[in-house]
Amino acid sequence: MTNDEGMTKSEGTSSEERFWMDGDILIVREEPDEKRAYDLEERTAVFGETVIDFAKSIPQNPVTNRIIAQLVGAATSVGANYVEADDAVSKKEFLRNIGTCRKEARETKHFLRMAVRAVPELKPRARKLWMEARELHLIFSKIRRSGT
Repeated sequence: MTNDEGMTKSEGTSSEERFWMDGDILIVREEPDEKRAYDLEERTAVFGETVIDFAKSIPQNPVTNRIIAQLVGAATSVGANYVEADDAVSKKEFLRNIGTCRKEARETKHFLRMAVRAVPELKPRARKLWMEARELHLIFSKIRRSGT
């Protein structure tokens, strides 16, 4: 199995997914638990805002301050880059910005994991954000693949 760039990706559940699932089975739902926003500009804005609110709950110290800055930077960049993609003047510019959205969503997942490592009691809240970052990553991956 390969990912978007043709790099080898292991099959089955990734260690990242195992970290977040705590033994739960990853279920693809046919009907979402809550109504999803299909306006990506709004969805990415709400995602950034929610991560900012989450970051405010992280106790501050030298380690977590860096994690907070990186986490908020990545999460808010998802929406900012989507807005840029939406206003792109060429297909090449659009795909480049969508690629950046994808990277920032993946980076957000990474820093959520680091936040949980620093403050384990935040895991339940971080897990919900991680799931949204994962969905956004998959959406932007699909857009990028279908645009080439």
